[in-house]
Amino acid sequence: MTARSLRDRILDPSETALAWALLAPALLFIAIIVAYPVATLLINSFFDIRLSRGLPTSFIGFDNYAAALHDSMFWRAVKNTLIITFVTVPGALVVGLGLAMLANMPFRFRGPIRLALLLPWALPLAFVGLIFAWFFHSEYGIINDIIRRFGGAPQIWFNSPGLTMMAICIATIWKTSSFMALILLAGLQTIPASLYEAAEVDGASKWTQFVEITLPLLVPSMLVALIFRTLTAIQSFDIPFSMPGPGEETQTLAMYIQLNTVDYLDLGYGSTLAVFMFLLSMATTWVYLRYVRGDKD
Repeated sequence: MTARSLRDRILDPSETALAWALLAPALLFIAIIVAYPVATLLINSFFDIRLSRGLPTSFIGFDNYAAALHDSMFWRAVKNTLIITFVTVPGALVVGLGLAMLANMPFRFRGPIRLALLLPWALPLAFVGLIFAWFFHSEYGIINDIIRRFGGAPQIWFNSPGLTMMAICIATIWKTSSFMALILLAGLQTIPASLYEAAEVDGASKWTQFVEITLPLLVPSMLVALIFRTLTAIQSFDIPFSMPGPGEETQTLAMYIQLNTVDYLDLGYGSTLAVFMFLLSMATTWVYLRYVRGDKD
């Protein structure tokens, strides 16, 4: 190839070459931010890396994975993570849909309501955990005060795994429902008003309009919101960590990873646990994307 032909190909590249040239910065960014950390995590999971021993790193194959599968604390953490996911994701969707419908209604003070939707999402997760830890305090918490006023018996919320998980789920739903509401509100605003006008002309009730028009057209927005909310639920750490509970009984998978990597300095086993979380997140995303593509078989 002559220098002239090479220069002509650089100055006038083919569509394929131009596409790869334009994608190269994004691919490099993904490789640095995503691919390299995931690959490092996967490699570390096959090694014994316990910094507290002061011994050199040694290759142990799948021993960390076998240890995790026989680790009762690991399975308890997985169970708690799944409980939080299966309770808070639908809960945040229902509450968020109600908030989005309210913020989309045509009345005068709609702007302040939309602004108020940002406040829970803007608060740090750990701060939300501390707020609700005070709400559910057994002596001076607001929740027990309300129970007393209605003649009920106050509860010691953070001595029972069930009550602690309930408090964690309530705090998580309050925190994340605003995120769901913002995404659903954007979806509501894309629905043409002419559809509702035609339905009213045909005599459809508000409930029929909601079921036949609003919900079907909101499905794409719901799926996007559910993907992001489910992934963050699987990674739950800040709120359960900030709310005092009965020790390991309410420990999530992210908390167990932090315990092994930061407290015990066992980077090999912690990496293995993180690989399990990564696989769980990828499996969840795959299920949602099948529905996005319409492939339900």
